[in-house]
Amino acid sequence: MKYRNMGRTGLKVSEISLGSWLTYGGYVEKERAVQSIHQAYELGVNFFDTANVYERGEAERVVGEALRQYPRDSYVLATKVFGNMGDGPNDRGLSRKHVTEQCHASLKRLGMDYIDVYYCHRFDENAPLEETLRALDDLVTQGKVLYVGVSMWTAAQMLEAHAIADRLLLDRIVVNQPAYNMFRRSIEEEVIPVGTKLGIGQVVYSPLAQGILTGKYRKGQAAPEGSRAVSKNWNSDQLKEEQLDKVEQLDKIAAELGIKMSQLAIAWVLRQANVASAIIGASRPEQVEENCRAVDITLTDDTLRAIEEILKS
Repeated sequence: MKYRNMGRTGLKVSEISLGSWLTYGGYVEKERAVQSIHQAYELGVNFFDTANVYERGEAERVVGEALRQYPRDSYVLATKVFGNMGDGPNDRGLSRKHVTEQCHASLKRLGMDYIDVYYCHRFDENAPLEETLRALDDLVTQGKVLYVGVSMWTAAQMLEAHAIADRLLLDRIVVNQPAYNMFRRSIEEEVIPVGTKLGIGQVVYSPLAQGILTGKYRKGQAAPEGSRAVSKNWNSDQLKEEQLDKVEQLDKIAAELGIKMSQLAIAWVLRQANVASAIIGASRPEQVEENCRAVDITLTDDTLRAIEEILKS
């Protein structure tokens, strides 16, 4: 495994991190989820990602239980706050009340004393940004959170948060978690340049476009049994014929390099210097091992140009 600094911090995170969205606590049975976490740890993955809303806290319980057998200082654990966690008017968002209460609830479910990286899962138009940042700063001061992050925020929102934090001497946002893959590249225009300028690293999710970039989905063929495309969380519009055509061409490049399509896709994501880590989802330990091998792949300029030609065609 290889490690990178998370933004402009001294924290080292593995280039591959393991997530639990669509998997642990629901889609994947607990035993296989735990085995995947253990496999990741043994391969050198030190960054594990979850969120309070994943299966309404159940993913946090699974991840926390699996990691508790390891020394707490040997891994980096991230979770999130924003989404609905109840039916009350204060059971969502980024108010001081919700942020504080959900941090405590997450710590209890995880069975941990502190959270390494605490993300604002989305931007909250209904909560003053200063209120949110002060609440997060308090959690850092109390030692319950070490680093503050955001997920799917725009460049303008990150700039505003950075300015407020500087003016009020609050703890800064140091990481953003956006979607990023060969088919979803919007962060290249503004988010990555702003992140580079402000020292905010990108920990990207969906590097395989929810499995499309594994090559397992083919035109005119039914989705494989047990794949995400047959799960309750899948959007059928994602399997577009145009994308599947490109995957077939990209798969040929991977074959020429002697690697898997999934490894090509992850190696492509990791070429971006502002990306600290790519979050993979795995339902089996074998998938973890296969994806982790991507960190040893260096894509040449010729290969990158060939990939770009396919993606822009």
